[in-house]
Amino acid sequence: MPNKRMQPDLAIARLLIRRVLGLRRLDLDMNYEEAVRSVWRHAEAAPTDEAEQMKEIIRYATLAPSGHNTQCWRFRLGNRSIAILPDLSRRTPVVDPDDHHLFVSLGCATENLVQAARAFGLKGNAEFSPESGGVITVGLEQSKAEESPLFKAIPRRQCTRTDFDGKPLAPEELRLLEAAGTGNGVAVILLTEREAMEKVLEYVVEGNTLQTNNPAFVNELESWIRFSDGEAIRSGDGLAARSTGNPPAPRWLGRLLFRTFFRAKPENDKNARHIRSSAGIAVFVSDVDDRNHWVEAGRCYERFALQATALGIRNAFVNQPVEESGLRPEFAKALGLGDRRPDLVVRFGRGKEMPRSLRRPVESVLV
Repeated sequence: MPNKRMQPDLAIARLLIRRVLGLRRLDLDMNYEEAVRSVWRHAEAAPTDEAEQMKEIIRYATLAPSGHNTQCWRFRLGNRSIAILPDLSRRTPVVDPDDHHLFVSLGCATENLVQAARAFGLKGNAEFSPESGGVITVGLEQSKAEESPLFKAIPRRQCTRTDFDGKPLAPEELRLLEAAGTGNGVAVILLTEREAMEKVLEYVVEGNTLQTNNPAFVNELESWIRFSDGEAIRSGDGLAARSTGNPPAPRWLGRLLFRTFFRAKPENDKNARHIRSSAGIAVFVSDVDDRNHWVEAGRCYERFALQATALGIRNAFVNQPVEESGLRPEFAKALGLGDRRPDLVVRFGRGKEMPRSLRRPVESVLV
């Protein structure tokens, strides 16, 4: 949560954490920051061994975003190929009952993998196989090594959960974002007019209210929050307290405060502030509502996010209108989408960097 214009009850919660822990901020920062630096980095040098090179490409793939940072993927090395498999043990069935976000996340990882392979002199051709349960196989063939601006942006990309500066983007920047976010059967709609953004906010508030008042949603979300630094480092996944702007705390205390202060009104107020401070909102839309297009939507979003990062632009999800199945058709109708599915809702603009989440090591996602 942002530091400025903080809700009074959340400010009290932070103060309570500091006093209960009795620790200085410096004491809390050291190990977590070291863990962050070990995750969010470029390779110092390209490995000469082919097996190690493949693992390094997979490491870049794991830097992709995923719902609640579940990292719902596994990777299998093949003969000049890497397969990306869904890890159904990391499903979030309340917020994502049809596994839409799960396959979007696999698409994000696919895009990172293709961008990284290109930097290592390998052209990646991704194919989705619904018959195999949704495996994505990326065939690799030799090509000229090229470090694209999108590849260079991978370790700097993040979902930035804070206020942006409210300033509009240049037309050329919007053109680049739109081009990056467009794919096969997937389009991105950029909304920059305040009236249109306020309409989206109405649906975000409605969806958020439904979610925060749903005990099953709250329980699922809480299960993926890593309240302490130690918990975040040990798991290497989930939503670290720091990445949401909150101080780390022991799980018993963090859980108590989460249960006390996670309410519809402060969350809606925060969403309103976040959207109104943004330069615009991007809505990713699929022509066909199936897993193949969900994966493509993930690839389109990841290119959008990497292009934004390369331009110094931040982004964050406000997916409530597409996560609530009863609300999604109304949202689609309001946007004039017809039968097309709105996949993702993303706000964008310039703002400060936030603390980062962590990732599991490559060895833990290889099969």
